[in-house]
Amino acid sequence: MTTDDLKWRKSSRSSASGSDCIEVAEVGGGLAVRDSRDPVGPVLRFERAAWSAFVTTLRD
Repeated sequence: MTTDDLKWRKSSRSSASGSDCIEVAEVGGGLAVRDSRDPVGPVLRFERAAWSAFVTTLRD
């Protein structure tokens, strides 16, 4: 599966211009994350538990 095949989502809180955001897609039981300004750039993959812990830490 290529990153083009994934269904990428961007935060509803992102600005109208869409700059400075990340996009997230579900992949293989985990999540893929990329820079919305560079859709062909590197993609980071996280297990679902690791992503959940990361987001929880940001919210605290």
